[in-house]
Amino acid sequence: MAKEENPSTSREFQDLQRKLSLLIESIQNNSKVVAFMKSPVGQYLDRHPFAAFTLLVFIALSAVPVGFFLFLVVLTSLAAFVGVILLEGLVISVGGLSLLCVLCGLGFVSLIISATIIASHVVVSSLINCGLSSR
Repeated sequence: MAKEENPSTSREFQDLQRKLSLLIESIQNNSKVVAFMKSPVGQYLDRHPFAAFTLLVFIALSAVPVGFFLFLVVLTSLAAFVGVILLEGLVISVGGLSLLCVLCGLGFVSLIISATIIASHVVVSSLINCGLSSR
């Protein structure tokens, strides 16, 4: 009942095992890995494989939430930047329209004041001329 392995499957498995051992050897011979393994943290993790595996699993599992958080930070920063630009544009537009309204109002008020002063000048000078000419 046991199924015999195909010779090509056995050869593929041996080839895969050889590639894996070459990959592990190249990682172990990497200068950064050697330097880390000589550090106190590397020596501690070498003596405590369960802590090393737990740390590895924690880093692997926390990559997605940390990446998502950083994505939200960047997205929020961009939205705030665009919001600031839009808010600045809105403030400048509202301020410009307010200034236009105030200046139009001041122009109208100055026309009324000028007309009142000129009319009062004409009336006063006419009264003075009439008063002086009657004498």
